[in-house]
Amino acid sequence: MSNALSAPLNNPEPQGWRGTFEQYLDQVTATPEIAGSAHRRLYRMILAAGGKTPDGRYPFFADSVFGLDETIRQLVEEYLRPSALGYDVKKRILLLVGPVSGGKSTLVWLLKRGLEAFSRQDAGGLYAIRGCPMHEEPLHLAPLHLRRALFEKWGITVEGQLCPVCRQNLDRVYGGRIQAVEVERIWLSEPRRVGIGTYAPSDPKSQDISELTGSVDFHAISQYGTESDPRAFRFDGELNVANRGLMEFQEMLKLDEKFLYHLLSLSQEGNFKTGRYELISADEVIIGHTNESEYRNFMQNPRNEALASRLFVLPVPYNLDLDAEVRIYEKLLKPHLARTGVHLAPLALEAAAAVSVLSRIEELPKPGGDRVSKFHLYLEEEDRERVLAARQEGRLHGEGLKGLDPRYIVNRLAALMSSDDIECVDALSILRAIQEGVERDPFMDKNVRSNVLEWIGLAREWHDRRLEREVLDAFSRDWSDELSNLYHNYIDNVVMAVRSPANGRNWDEALLRQVEERMGISEVQAPAFREEIFTRLEMAKKQQRSLNFLEHGGLKRALQEKLLDDLRDEVKITTAAPVPDRRVLEKIESAAQSLVANGSYCPHCAAKAIRHVGGLMHR
Repeated sequence: MSNALSAPLNNPEPQGWRGTFEQYLDQVTATPEIAGSAHRRLYRMILAAGGKTPDGRYPFFADSVFGLDETIRQLVEEYLRPSALGYDVKKRILLLVGPVSGGKSTLVWLLKRGLEAFSRQDAGGLYAIRGCPMHEEPLHLAPLHLRRALFEKWGITVEGQLCPVCRQNLDRVYGGRIQAVEVERIWLSEPRRVGIGTYAPSDPKSQDISELTGSVDFHAISQYGTESDPRAFRFDGELNVANRGLMEFQEMLKLDEKFLYHLLSLSQEGNFKTGRYELISADEVIIGHTNESEYRNFMQNPRNEALASRLFVLPVPYNLDLDAEVRIYEKLLKPHLARTGVHLAPLALEAAAAVSVLSRIEELPKPGGDRVSKFHLYLEEEDRERVLAARQEGRLHGEGLKGLDPRYIVNRLAALMSSDDIECVDALSILRAIQEGVERDPFMDKNVRSNVLEWIGLAREWHDRRLEREVLDAFSRDWSDELSNLYHNYIDNVVMAVRSPANGRNWDEALLRQVEERMGISEVQAPAFREEIFTRLEMAKKQQRSLNFLEHGGLKRALQEKLLDDLRDEVKITTAAPVPDRRVLEKIESAAQSLVANGSYCPHCAAKAIRHVGGLMHR
């Protein structure tokens, strides 16, 4: 996708093609795809950008849309693919419904930019009758018998009739000789109003249907004598412009009813009515977007029943994937961070994302259905089936349709990072900035404010546990000798426990349980776990190698935690220590350097992280 959109802003049009309808017909029979419908072209564009990856994602959206995998899957596989194959789904208006700042406009923007880029590629070649204001499909020139032959021999379906301008030109300019009609290659472009249209509702009293269907050219009436002469009409409405491509309706359900009624015929029959002319054919993907409240009001009005049946409603909820939420913030902040030089500490954006995700979770009255449990479940990477099932259940209850939107969080991040005295921003300062914004917002409902403050507290607890683990890792790398000694002490006691009779304990049961409890192993499970460790040890001996604690992630973590617990009194991490021990200070400095060495921490946020974790330990 990024390659497709990387053309310079002043990039000239690719070398075009111009010929007669007869020559175009030769191209169509050789490459039927060039005569495909607008829906098929949009689907082919997505496939050309990489299709579908083994993990079920579509690379076309990868660099710009995050956390909407299910929405994208439905868009491609349940709407575009059946439409491309000719099913009646292509007669539906695609309506994106979701909360503000959920990604609806971004999705449409991507599709429009993608179509522009695809039309410039060989695979996306697109041709039109030269001089047609609606860049019409040349096959509309084909008489009935030729259309039948095209379908029977090459599987090419021709739908639609000539527009009034082309019909008049065929008679007056070409004398009815369709084989001589000039055809040219075109390139879709929203700025040049070719194949991509956009309509945004305004004041209902000032809305004019001509903005969609074109208008009379009053200066030309005196020349041509009548409004019914196509030369006295401007076919420049958004529906005319969007022919062969995509038509976007922003805040679609705010449109006046007379506008919506025009879409009934366009969606179902592929044509619309303009002024004094016959029904005008149009082949375009119609995409609207709106919010949930507007959609519910629309559906409750019985007068909208006909249009409602022609909608393909696609929910676009807020993102519930923490990593994807972080990528959204990174995308929005990256240009500014590069310019200002502000350092972003590790876990900083994760903490902000945690607040957002917590706010969007819908609690369910069932075990594990509370907000915190579901938040931790959604972080699971190994049990993907369980996560997907929980998210699907949540979607049925409206999960993701409420909560903090990314713009609010980015506003708070921008206010914090634009301060003159800020050099490094960490998670605690971000959470504090969000909290201050909530507390100062006079328009926020007090119950919502109370909930957001609670979510900030939950995010802080989650962040503290993550940060403690990182600091723990930094110290354990320096205390490798102590960690190795503790490991061998544990292993020696495991061997004695397994080999010794139950009635003659000569091992340190307290040490074994202190380590095992940190792995969540109960006293009943302990003998089996020790047998497992002992078996691994014996196998390693037979293979003439030594068993290392790094081979068991859970054991390594438990040993690290026990080591740091044992050394808590010795390590005076906080500045509250009256006379810090020199050796301990060296350990602290070494741990800070270890954090910086991984490339994410700066000296300032590394020192602050160690002080904060020290404070947590001394509570």
